Amino acid sequence: MYKLLLSVTAVLLFSFPGFTQSKFNPAEAFAPGFYKNNGNTIRSASGAPGPAYWQNRADYNLQAIIDTAKQQLTGYTIIKYTNNSPDTLRSLWLLLEQNIYKKGARSNFLFDQQPQEFTPGFEIDEVKIGQGAATTPVKYIVTDTRMQIRLERALPAKNGVVSIHIKYHYTIPGAFGGRTDYVRTKNGTIYEIAQWYPRMCVYDDLQGWNTHPFLGSGEFYCEYGNFDYSVTLPWNMIVAGAGELQNPNEVLTQLQMQRLNAARASDKTVMVRSAAEVTDPKSRPVGKGMLTWRFKMNNTRDVAFGASAAFMWDAARVNLPNGKKCLAMSVYPVESDGYDGWSRSTEYLKASIEHFSQKWFVYPYPVAINEAGIAAGMEYPGILFDGMNDKNKELYWVTAHEIGHNWFPMIVGSNERRSAWMDEGFNTFIGIYASDAFNKGEYAPKRDSEYAPGGGNPADEILPWLSDPKAPSMMMAADAIPETYRHPVSYFKPAFGLYLLREYVLGQDRFDYAFKRYIQQWAYKHPSPEDFFRTMDNESGEDLSWFWRGWFQHNWSLDQAVQQVTVADNKANITITNLDKLVMPVVVQLTFNNGGTQRMQLPVETWFQHSSYTFSVPVTGAVTTVTIDPDQVLPDANRQNNVWKIK
Repeated sequence: MYKLLLSVTAVLLFSFPGFTQSKFNPAEAFAPGFYKNNGNTIRSASGAPGPAYWQNRADYNLQAIIDTAKQQLTGYTIIKYTNNSPDTLRSLWLLLEQNIYKKGARSNFLFDQQPQEFTPGFEIDEVKIGQGAATTPVKYIVTDTRMQIRLERALPAKNGVVSIHIKYHYTIPGAFGGRTDYVRTKNGTIYEIAQWYPRMCVYDDLQGWNTHPFLGSGEFYCEYGNFDYSVTLPWNMIVAGAGELQNPNEVLTQLQMQRLNAARASDKTVMVRSAAEVTDPKSRPVGKGMLTWRFKMNNTRDVAFGASAAFMWDAARVNLPNGKKCLAMSVYPVESDGYDGWSRSTEYLKASIEHFSQKWFVYPYPVAINEAGIAAGMEYPGILFDGMNDKNKELYWVTAHEIGHNWFPMIVGSNERRSAWMDEGFNTFIGIYASDAFNKGEYAPKRDSEYAPGGGNPADEILPWLSDPKAPSMMMAADAIPETYRHPVSYFKPAFGLYLLREYVLGQDRFDYAFKRYIQQWAYKHPSPEDFFRTMDNESGEDLSWFWRGWFQHNWSLDQAVQQVTVADNKANITITNLDKLVMPVVVQLTFNNGGTQRMQLPVETWFQHSSYTFSVPVTGAVTTVTIDPDQVLPDANRQNNVWKIK
């Protein structure tokens, strides 16, 4: 009889209309212990840097000469490295990222398709160390894209200083360079020069030395400092360098300097070097030999530059909060010119900087540059490498996205090799609102073709990735995420998660306050994922560990359903169910036979002790339907069970 009762009960449960057995476990979704570390004096429990927070510093003096016949860059680097850590350092680690192009590089084995073109990478001519007055040769080893310098005299903790002197040269990669390259156009070769000097690995309180090799997908993690650099190349070339040009009288004509001054006072784009002037030798101050361009950029983590005789050049003023100004500029070949192309690049750049500065954090650098080439969407502090063939909305979107990286991770200096979502995802998120704001929504709403080719609802477009058992967690290291998943996991999912937090879970006011606090307190510092999670919890006043666990740490799916509705005695008794592992607050809408509606939002605590929950709603009219998530904001795996129609 007992077995028979169990059997009958099972039949009743599983034959109930629309009922599916729930995978949801409140004890798993709301489990304690999400944060593995207690706060300390370096990183506080509130998510802010603690009173003992420290980070090391690297100041650079760089010289580069480009041989356009050999396609070779020869460089000399002096790094003043300051050890602010509490640890004595007996060796130093540097990044040699041009070694990614060598035969046998570790990056060659990351993808199924191995590279077919190579360079010798960095060829080191000399390494010396200065500790005190003397500068002497030092022992070093090179391992793939890293160099270890083994010090004879340890670098003391807390303000120990050493100078590192390195002479080197390397062959500039062609189109296969990806992020750094050269390409020929009808009026000259365009050089996009990045990862062009040995630079310090980050030594931090979380990992010690961050020596992850450069494999390609994972980008960068750099120390902050001041940069003073020069670029020497043929007289007829224009250099667009990150930072501020220090010797305009030597490398520009009087007319070009006048036009730049006019651009500093103009909201309209001013042409500095026109298409007709590109082939005119008079657009250069000299007619032979080599010229040296000098730049400075302070409190930054990197510098890059573009160079070409083929560049047109325009500029406009950027209006920042509190009356501050900076300059937006674009350089591009005549092939890219036109109103549907790069003649609007500076307009796009200016509008994006103004929006991000007003909404999140003021742009800190004197100049921002958009450079046209074949790197096709790559960002460095104060300069972007975007596609020379981009037009219209694609050019706007890539410009807004790449300049947005100046906030994440150039200002907020997260580790892109370990946590790609902290720069790509955050930046994709802020780009949504920049598109809405630009020119009364000219290119809104923003939809990335990788996940919404038809401009559909992102909540639906993400469903295949949430249901894919092979999809990795966002917390995976950037290079460990297969290319198939790179965009949805590092860009789309974190951006959509922040959108849900802002528009659905927290509301705009609380989200914006917390997110801006995160930016302000971690500007020019090195936050970890936990620092971000803790900041959002503390500044919004919510324990969001259930959200971080389900959306960021795991790839859980959501399926909420209206399980049953009965109406009696002027009350609607509604049973809702959470059928899958992810959990969310619930918006419920009742629709009446006269077309009126009534809404309520149930908090996430509804699911603390339940996988199904029944509640009553007083009604004054005839209810026709009950719907959860009526605006289809949530990535619900089965919308068919979101509506209960009353017969």
